[in-house]
Amino acid sequence: MANRHGTNNSFVVDMENPAALDNPAVQPALDKDAPLKEDIRLLGRLLGDVLREQEGEAVFEVVETIRQTAVRFRRDADPVAGEELTTLLHRLTRDQTISVVRAFSYFSHLANIAEDQHHIRRRRAHLMRGAAPREGSVGHALGKLRDAGVPQEAVEDFFKDALISPVLTAHPTEVQRKSILDAEHDIARLLAERDRGLTPKELARNTQLLQARIATLWQTRMLRYSKLTVADEIDNALSYYRITFLREVPGLYDDIEDEIASYYGGEAKLGDAQYLQMGSWIGGDRDGNPNVNADTMRHALVRQSTTILDFYLDEVHALGAELSTSTLMVPVTPQMQALADASVDNSPHRSDEPYRRALIGIYARLAATARELGVDHILRKEVGEAPPYLDAALFAADLEVLADSLRANHGAVLIEPRLSSLKRAARIFGFHLASLDMRQSSDVHERVLAELFTRAGAEADYAGLSEERKVALLLRELAQPRPLYSPYESYSDDTNSELAILRAARDIRQRYGSRAIRNYIISHTETVSDLLEVLLLQKETGLMRVSSGTSDVMVIPLFETIPDLQRASGIMDEWMSIPLVAGVIERQGRLQEVMLGYSDSNKDGGFLTSNWELYQAELKLVDVFAAKGVKLRLFHGRGGTVGRGGGPSYDAIRAQPPGTVNGQIRLTEQGEIIASKFSNPEIGRRNLELLVAATLEASLVPHPADEMNKARLARYEAVMAELSARAYRAYRNLVYETPGFTDYFFSATPIAEIAELNLGSRPASRKSTRRIEDLRAIPWGFSWGQCRLLLPGWYGFGTAVSGWLADGERGERLTLLQEMSRSWPFFATLLSNMDMVLAKTDLAIASRYAGLVADVELRERIFRRITAEHGETLRCLEAVTGVSERLAGNPLLARSIQNRFAYLDPLNHLQVELIHRRRKLGDNVDPRVHRGIHLSINGVAAGLRNTG
Repeated sequence: MANRHGTNNSFVVDMENPAALDNPAVQPALDKDAPLKEDIRLLGRLLGDVLREQEGEAVFEVVETIRQTAVRFRRDADPVAGEELTTLLHRLTRDQTISVVRAFSYFSHLANIAEDQHHIRRRRAHLMRGAAPREGSVGHALGKLRDAGVPQEAVEDFFKDALISPVLTAHPTEVQRKSILDAEHDIARLLAERDRGLTPKELARNTQLLQARIATLWQTRMLRYSKLTVADEIDNALSYYRITFLREVPGLYDDIEDEIASYYGGEAKLGDAQYLQMGSWIGGDRDGNPNVNADTMRHALVRQSTTILDFYLDEVHALGAELSTSTLMVPVTPQMQALADASVDNSPHRSDEPYRRALIGIYARLAATARELGVDHILRKEVGEAPPYLDAALFAADLEVLADSLRANHGAVLIEPRLSSLKRAARIFGFHLASLDMRQSSDVHERVLAELFTRAGAEADYAGLSEERKVALLLRELAQPRPLYSPYESYSDDTNSELAILRAARDIRQRYGSRAIRNYIISHTETVSDLLEVLLLQKETGLMRVSSGTSDVMVIPLFETIPDLQRASGIMDEWMSIPLVAGVIERQGRLQEVMLGYSDSNKDGGFLTSNWELYQAELKLVDVFAAKGVKLRLFHGRGGTVGRGGGPSYDAIRAQPPGTVNGQIRLTEQGEIIASKFSNPEIGRRNLELLVAATLEASLVPHPADEMNKARLARYEAVMAELSARAYRAYRNLVYETPGFTDYFFSATPIAEIAELNLGSRPASRKSTRRIEDLRAIPWGFSWGQCRLLLPGWYGFGTAVSGWLADGERGERLTLLQEMSRSWPFFATLLSNMDMVLAKTDLAIASRYAGLVADVELRERIFRRITAEHGETLRCLEAVTGVSERLAGNPLLARSIQNRFAYLDPLNHLQVELIHRRRKLGDNVDPRVHRGIHLSINGVAAGLRNTG
């Protein structure tokens, strides 16, 4: 194996842990990971070659010296190494700095590709051995269900009724350009080829192509020089459909049907179940984003429709080439013959090839549909004119005619390669591709309605009314058939814009189908009137009809802050008790969605309290919904970081409180997490399968909490409530009550530089202030990740646990916490996620960022507190889990994180140096310094992978 990739390059020598090489206990793991190390060596060597060629030997040597010194600084905590590093970085010229930052950033990207490829390699090896399905697979979930006595009918009913929807969102931590993604996709493909037994000549050619793609990366601008637009964000997201979703989602459906048949011994009867569907916020989420309006929503649907129709047209064209079946050989069904006869194709050369003729006709209808839906360029012109499809169901029905005919005439084997997948795609994606959610803040709705009421003479001071009077007024207006809006009045730009968006939603649903837009999310939901306001705005724009009491778009509250979460169950109880609303919900299939915000609750109350309040809110919602006889669907607003609800989705879903899943779950996929999960089709398929498997288990496998003694669970929850209260006080005291903390945060993290970066179309802050309250939770968490403190993912735990232990019999209380970590999925998952965050936290690196704080007293006072809490958190975590090493239960991730430090640390050191230069020179700083900072942000985000 050593010769597979050629000679080593010093750029990656320290990727291994030398101590582990001498430890027989870890030798099998090292052997298993040998191909990964070889891939990293290869990519490092090729990057080094590109660096030499493009920038010269001197720059390469500088990179190597910085890397080696940074390794000494980390490994030995060597102050001399720290001083040498500072001197080295100070001496860098501006051009050298850019080259060095780019080198380490690209090495982060290349190491990610190698790791993803290794995950695929290990999974394939596992499958080829015929080993038992791994946890997180649908096969493993079905095995658990079968062994627990759950019948096949129950499994089939689950899939018929379920909705599992990952929702892609655009946020200001997205750091990948599409050009970079495309080049990296090619590198991943070429790396995978090397596992297929290439000849020496093929191997040399492969290496040459790899180097060419890495050179392309080096010569490609990593950053955007102009602010990202919503249109850019839409196109970026759609690239993941072409790479992964269009083929992998239908493919996963096929695999699941096969798995059910395999485990239960009978054919799966799922019909046209559409349990896994994609969602999107990009183009419809206007909360705090002034760049989203009616035009961006329409543009989003045109682009989405173009993407899926291009796919259908390509697949239908390919099917026409493949299905050359002749009636001289086999017959067809009458329906199939009728479809062929209705085709625009009358060529005598295909008179005996009904499938080809039918597909030419289908292609013509699809092309007409595409033009009608705004597609402005169709690559292959159709043979003749045909009427467009009225909806995607008619397109799927035509494909079903082909499949039925093949099945009836010895052609069943011809269905699977392409037709089956295309037919399924048509039902999953329709002509809309993904459901676009609308989102807006409740205060905007209040302002719009206040103006409508005033202009209509219905109420002069709506905003000043009490909640009770607001509800009464809104219900009166909802019962009125006449609108408040008058075309003869003039309204503010904000009101016109909001109404135009809702009217656009109505038009989009008529044009692309009802699934194109079906959810309206209300940020900062604090009262029932916040929900009724959106119903009234729907009525004003034709999305709700008084006569039938039908609302086309579900009104969904988003509970974000700690107080909001505490009020959630009461608000929903009151909401569902209103007769008008009860009727709307009845027509929604007795289903109501509630969204929970992880980000703001964490920024508001800290990691421990956020998790606990979310848990309690969910349990109370379950009780309220059960009493009303309404099915609850939770939409989890999870971010990339643990502080924003991140962490493994599989564990998170299974750890949900009992009764909160029931086959219904939506969750956001945000920032660079989208690239991490879905930029490789096999990795993407695995992540989608994890969501389905976790939802299946959480819905049908008995919940551990159900089997737990109620008194025992109540005791656990009482302890958690006390820990939460203590952690909340500690977190709030630091972040909101400590004098100078805001100044410390803005100095000791790159938050100001992140706000300048052309990362997303949304501003980093809701208001032009430096208040933590006004800062968006995403850049808040992102900044702490960049400086390697990741404070939102652990702060307060140490104070909470140590204080609670000290206030009672320590041994008894510690035993109880240890029992909770073993027996209670909620607590176990919380500790596991915190363990991962602490593995990525580095106080030595963070201390260099603290050095950016000019006020020495402020710096030392706050960093000392953070350091003390970090130490207490580590001690308490170790006491509860009994493990002193981070990620002892996940050695693969532990090795991955450890291996990253060799190229992450230099990036952090460089970022600190560049921020120092920028802040020292102010407006006079060279633009290359800005560029270097932003490049380092990209590299650190890529290296940590879940920082957004």
